[in-house]
Amino acid sequence: MLAAAAAERRLARWGQTVDIEDEEGLEYQEAGSDGSDESSDEEPLSNRKSTSFKSVKVSTSVQKSKAKSMTLSELRTAERERRKQYLSARRANKKEEREMVAKLGRRLTHAERTSLNLRKHHPELRDVWGDLAKDIPIIQPKKAEQPRNLKLTLLPFQQESLHWMRQQEKGIWNGGMLADEMGMGKTIQIIALLVSDGSKPNLVVAPTVAIMQWRNEVEAHTDGIKVLVWHGSSRESDAAELKKYDVVLTTYAVLESCFRKQQSGFKRKGMIVKEKSPVHEVKWNRIILDEAHNIKERSTNTAKAAFELKSKYKWCLSGTPLQNRVGELYSLIRFLGGDPISYYFCKLCDCKSLHWAFTDKKTCDDCGHSPMQHTCFWNNEILTPIQKHGMAGPGKDAFKKLKILLDRMMLRRTKLQRADDLGLPPRTVIVRRDYFSPEEKELYLSLFSDAKRQFNTYLDHGTVLNNYSNIFSLLTRMRQMACHPDLVLRSKSNASKFIEDIPDDTTVCRICNEVAEDAIQAKCRHIFDRECIKQYLEVAGEEETPACPVCHLPLTIDLEAPALVLEENMTNVRQGILGRLNLDNWRSSTKIEALVEELSNLRLQDATTKSIVFSQFVNFLDLIAYRLQKAGFNICRLEGTMSPQARDATIKHFMNNVEVTVFLVSLKAGGVALNLTEASRVYLMDSWWNPATLIINEEAMDRIHRLGQRRPVQAIKLVVEDSIESRIVQLQEKKSAMVDATLSADDSAMGRLTPEDLGFLFRVSLASFELQLC
Repeated sequence: MLAAAAAERRLARWGQTVDIEDEEGLEYQEAGSDGSDESSDEEPLSNRKSTSFKSVKVSTSVQKSKAKSMTLSELRTAERERRKQYLSARRANKKEEREMVAKLGRRLTHAERTSLNLRKHHPELRDVWGDLAKDIPIIQPKKAEQPRNLKLTLLPFQQESLHWMRQQEKGIWNGGMLADEMGMGKTIQIIALLVSDGSKPNLVVAPTVAIMQWRNEVEAHTDGIKVLVWHGSSRESDAAELKKYDVVLTTYAVLESCFRKQQSGFKRKGMIVKEKSPVHEVKWNRIILDEAHNIKERSTNTAKAAFELKSKYKWCLSGTPLQNRVGELYSLIRFLGGDPISYYFCKLCDCKSLHWAFTDKKTCDDCGHSPMQHTCFWNNEILTPIQKHGMAGPGKDAFKKLKILLDRMMLRRTKLQRADDLGLPPRTVIVRRDYFSPEEKELYLSLFSDAKRQFNTYLDHGTVLNNYSNIFSLLTRMRQMACHPDLVLRSKSNASKFIEDIPDDTTVCRICNEVAEDAIQAKCRHIFDRECIKQYLEVAGEEETPACPVCHLPLTIDLEAPALVLEENMTNVRQGILGRLNLDNWRSSTKIEALVEELSNLRLQDATTKSIVFSQFVNFLDLIAYRLQKAGFNICRLEGTMSPQARDATIKHFMNNVEVTVFLVSLKAGGVALNLTEASRVYLMDSWWNPATLIINEEAMDRIHRLGQRRPVQAIKLVVEDSIESRIVQLQEKKSAMVDATLSADDSAMGRLTPEDLGFLFRVSLASFELQLC
C-alpha cells in the first residue's frame, strides 16, 4: 500500500500521463502478440526485445496527443480488462485452430497457422479463394469477328482467344496470360488485339532473337501501324518520341539496363550518374511480355524492371509459363498485379504491401514490425505447401487454389486439342542410340570413375546439396565427353587437368575453317584468311553489297589491313575450340558421325530438305560445323553474340536459299521465339535433366512444327548408350510431370532434384563398360 501511495504521489508531482495504447502495445508484445505461440517462436530471440520496445515507441509517438491521465488503480483495472479481452481472443483463436484440425483430420502446418493469424488483421483473406471463385467468372472463349485491319485470316481458336482477351481487359486483371503451346500463333493473336482498337502506344518486350520477327509480322499483316525497334546504343532517349509510335519493340536486356541506370546509376568521370528510363516514363496502353518466363526470378533486375512499367493493360505470352518450380509463376502474377495473391502481409497489424519494404533490413518501412512477422501470400498459400508436400494433403489443396487462379487469368490450348483448326502435319520424335568407340569408352570411363569417386565423397559427408555447383560441373563434363572428348580435353577451363602442354589459340578462318596464316578482321568482328575472303568477294562480285559469310550482314572489310595477331586483351575475338586443335590430326566422335550419317541419308532422299541442329554447347557446334563443311554441307549458324539485325539476316539467308540445308543453332540463342518452317528436321545433340531444358527441347522442336509447316516433321534425339545421357532421358520423364500438374488436370507433380536423383545419374553400370572393354 505504501508503494502504491508513493507511486501515485510521484505521478501527481511529475504531472505524467500514461497512454493506454502504449500499455496495450506492451501487453500484446509481451504476451506473443500474434495470438498464437507460433510467431514468437519463429522470431529470433535477439530481435524480440527490440521489436517490443520499437512497437511501444511507435505507438507513443502516434498516440501521445490522445493520452488519457489515469491513477495507478485505474490503470490496473484497465490492464485486467485488456488482459481478459486478450485471453478471450486467444481462446477464440485456439478454438478456430481446433475446428480446423477436426475438419482436416491432422495437425495444422506452419502455413495454415500463419493463414489463421493473417485473418485477424486482414479479414479480406478469410475466404479469398472462395470469393475468387464466386466473384470472378471464368470467361468462356467465343468467336470474335475478324479485325478489319488485319490482312491474315484468323483461325477459329485464334478468334476465340481474341474474344477472351477483350473480355479479360474489362475484368479486374486488365489482361492475363496467353499460354498456348508453341507454334500456335500467339504473336498474330496479339497483333489482332492491337489492331482491334487502334490505341497507342504499345510496348512489346521480347528476347533479342524475336524482336525482328515481331517487326516483320506486324509489317506483313497490318497497314499503317508505325513500329519502332528500340534497341542498340543509338536508340531514342526522348519518352515523348516513343509515344508517337503504335508499337515499340525492345528486349529484356535493354529494359534491364535502362532500369539499372535509373535506380543505381553508372560511373562517369568518377561520379555516379543516374539516367531516367524512357520506357518507364511512358504510360503505355498495353505492355506485352513475349516469352514472359524471362522474368521468372522475382529478385532479378529484369523482373523488377518489368514490375515498374506502367500501362492500362498487361499481357504475358509464354508457351512455357512454368519451367522449374511453381514459384516461377509468382513473377508473372506480380507483373499482372494480382491482388491479394502477390502481396506481402503483416501478421501483427493491417500492413499490406506489394513490395518487400525493409530499408534497414530489420523493420518494415510501413508498420515497424520485423521481417519475421511478414509473409508473402503466394508463398504461404501456394508455394510452400507444394514444395513441402507435393500432391499430398496441403499440397493437393494448394494445387486446387492455383487452378482456381489460373482458370481466371490464363488461356492455354495445345496442338492436340485444336488439331482440326491447325491442320498441322504429324510430328515424330525418334531417339537414336549409338555406342562409344573403344577410345571414347576408355576416356569416358576414366572421367566417370573420377566423378563418381568425388560424388561418393560428398555423399558420405552428407554435403551433396552443399556442393551442388561442383556436382553440376562433374555432370557437365560427362555430358561433354559423351558429345566429343575434345570438349573436355581441350576446354580452356579443364584442359590443364588433362594435357600438360596446351598450345596457344590460333586464328581460324571462318570460311575454310583452317588456320588463317594471314588473318584479317571484318567490321562485324569475324576473322578470315586474306586469300579466302578475296576469293569469296570475287565469286560474290556480281552483288552490289556482298554479305558476310557468317552473319550475312553487308560485309565491310579492309583487304589491305595488317595481319591480325591474337593478344590476351582482345576480348571481342572469339576463336572457339578450333583455335586450340591440331586440325590435321583431328578425329570426329560417335555422335558427330551419327549426325553426318543422318544428314547424308536425308540428302540422298531429298536434297532440298532443310534441317536444324540444336546443341547447348557452343564449342560442340564449332566441331559439328567443321565436320559438316568437310562433308560438303552448306550451313549457316545462329550465334548468341549476333545483333538482332545479324540474326534476322542469317535466318532469312537460311529460309530463302535452297542450297543452305543445315542451320546450327545454340539452344540458348535460338531455342525460343524462332519461326523456321522451311525446315522439317530437328536434331537435338544433347540432353539435360531439368525441365527448363526439357521444355526448351520441346520449343526447339516447335521452331518448325508450327503454323505454316506443310511437311511431316521429324525430331531426332541423339543419345550415347552406357553414358550419363541414357540416365538423363529417364530422369526427364520424371521431371516433366510438374508442368502437366500445374497447367492441366494431371495429378502427378515433379519434385526437386534430390540426392537420390543425383545418385541415379552417377550409378551408370561400371560392369557394362568393363564387359565392352574386354
